[in-house]
Amino acid sequence: MTQSIQPQNNKNRKAIPYRMAFAGGWIDQPFVSMHNPQPPGSMVVVSLEPTIDFLDRCGMGTSTRNIATQIWGDQLPDKDPTALMHELYNRENEGKSAPSGSQDMAGIIYPGISRLNYDYAYENGFFPVNIETNTDPEVAKWLEEVVYVVPVNQRPIGYDPLTEKNLRREWIQRLGQSGKDCFDAIVKKDPAALGASMNECMVCWQNILPNTVQHPLIDVNLLEILSSYQKHSFGAMYSGCGGGYLYIISEHPIINSLKVKIRLT
Repeated sequence: MTQSIQPQNNKNRKAIPYRMAFAGGWIDQPFVSMHNPQPPGSMVVVSLEPTIDFLDRCGMGTSTRNIATQIWGDQLPDKDPTALMHELYNRENEGKSAPSGSQDMAGIIYPGISRLNYDYAYENGFFPVNIETNTDPEVAKWLEEVVYVVPVNQRPIGYDPLTEKNLRREWIQRLGQSGKDCFDAIVKKDPAALGASMNECMVCWQNILPNTVQHPLIDVNLLEILSSYQKHSFGAMYSGCGGGYLYIISEHPIINSLKVKIRLT
């Protein structure tokens, strides 16, 4: 059973976007990308219109979004997105010994669906070496139709996904490849390939960072829930470490799911 966490509907909702992170997540962290034998490794982010107030500690980039609101108010500035990404990254990670990954910033700032390519040889892996963005309305409409978002749980206070690391090169290469496959599947509007890339990413997480999917502080069986949805869909993955929301790729409606709106401008 999933925990009952519900989106917060707020008539004063801020206009700063949210973001979804699809296959390849964690390749944006230098401690991961430095072990990739075939860089660059890729991950996919999707910028969302704030039609839902997603909960904190659920893998939706809310902490980064809050910082963006502190800096810019309710609207992103009309400036170069790369410069904005760096500004937001520097503000959020100022004084931190373990900085967050830049995919949060990129997913909020760049419109549409983006493939972020990370190579540790470029800026020590902190920023993507390049970004490929797709803002085709037909692609976005298709993705909105096939992705279903199911609330599962919030990360518990004190939870640390990084207490166990298995940074094996072959798994990190597969992680980075899952992001490439994910982006290609979206552009081709191929639900089976998209679901397969998400399933592959979850296998990589289980092997590289096991505490992302099971941990003593997490009181729901994330792997059992994931497997159940994967068996009845093209594929599924969690929004972030520790659960959060579950992204399910299906051509049939999913009970108790949310639908998102992709930001294209």
